Amino acid sequence: QVQLVESGGGLVQAGGSLRLSCAVSGGTLSNYAMGWFRQAPGKERELVGAISRSSSSTYYPDSVKGRFTISRDNAKNTVYLQMSSLKPEDTAVYSCAASWRSIMVITTGGYDYWGQGTQVTVSS
Repeated sequence: QVQLVESGGGLVQAGGSLRLSCAVSGGTLSNYAMGWFRQAPGKERELVGAISRSSSSTYYPDSVKGRFTISRDNAKNTVYLQMSSLKPEDTAVYSCAASWRSIMVITTGGYDYWGQGTQVTVSS
């Protein structure tokens, strides 16, 4: 059974940076396309970064483009989300997800495994 465990969340001031990590176990990371999502209270889950198996393709929505970077280290079975220039509206629970599909996945329904999430709070 594939398990995803996020870490690196916390409280940061606006303008600051955080790096989230997603450790994958029970499977080989290179077999999965990966994504990071966030969900704030009362809002729908939002994709904030997606990456293909080989890192050849990445995707970001306009809300985080230029501020967030998704990356992966298949040798370490870990996916990262580097967040910079953080804003209070970035406050949410951030979760990573894995997909068996061979291409980058940008829809919530395209993911097969999910982590529990880590809280990110950005103060103004």
